[in-house]
Amino acid sequence: MVKELSSDQEDFGLNEAIHEIFDVPAQSGLIPPVLSLGEQRWMDMDGARWRYLRAGSGPPVVLLHGLLGYSFSWRYTIPALAPYATVYAPDMLGAGFSNRPPVLDCSLRAVAQRLLCFVEKLGLSRFDLVGTSHGGAVAMMAAAQSLDSTAVGTPQLGKLVLVAPVNPYSAHGRSLAPFLGGRIGSALLRFTAPRATFLYGYALRRLYGDPNRIAPGTLAGYMAPLAIPGWFNYGFSVVRSWTRDMRELEAILPALANVPTLLIWGGDDAAVYATSGAALARHFRNSQLKVLPGVGHLPYEECPREFNRLLIEFLTGLSPVG
Repeated sequence: MVKELSSDQEDFGLNEAIHEIFDVPAQSGLIPPVLSLGEQRWMDMDGARWRYLRAGSGPPVVLLHGLLGYSFSWRYTIPALAPYATVYAPDMLGAGFSNRPPVLDCSLRAVAQRLLCFVEKLGLSRFDLVGTSHGGAVAMMAAAQSLDSTAVGTPQLGKLVLVAPVNPYSAHGRSLAPFLGGRIGSALLRFTAPRATFLYGYALRRLYGDPNRIAPGTLAGYMAPLAIPGWFNYGFSVVRSWTRDMRELEAILPALANVPTLLIWGGDDAAVYATSGAALARHFRNSQLKVLPGVGHLPYEECPREFNRLLIEFLTGLSPVG
């Protein structure tokens, strides 16, 4: 079931969360563009409610955010891409303003399967897929599952865009994530994360190649969903299965060999090292690898004009206007 949320409807604590974070009325215009990127819609799936944004017209493109992000991450991409495509930007279940089920399988395979169910419920027969960071890993797993399916009506993947995707070849993820998912690391996370929202500011600066490029309202935008209880559980569940997920991801990469793929990386990415891009690209026969010098983990925010140009040219073969 898919339905649009009316502009005057207070649903799922969204307006209350915005008010609590920013301490201003939602209509004041002082909050970041959480709600104004496109039509805000909701999908019911297995008793949970999935929020997503829809904008534009043309061939469908699905945008997947990273581990600590949500559809807000694509605030510069959606308006640039909308003249060329119908854009869908979901808040993955457990993240953003989507429902936070108390029991949610967040293994890479399970998240990818939910994504394909989401795409199928949208009624799409074919779609392009863009994923960043952990969303990039989800995109690869979903692409493999889509290609492997022989079921009638399964949406078919067109092109794949991976933006600094989590992958088995980045040394940083091989050590840090398993620690955070282990007994000591998880205990530390459970104690500190709900109390240390100030760390979001530090983490955001680390994700930019140049923190001076962080636009006003960015930190507040990312922190907005934290007012909804259960925000920490999704991330914790993801890192718990990290090591197993990376093994499984590496195993399915050969299935993606013929998928037209664009890989975009920031040269100064401190989260998923750009050096892992070449190792990942070797699995794709029809791929391009673009490394943006001086840019960090969020190129769609730090250098949106160049990022959008690369994205639009790859997906459409056209040079963007303006």
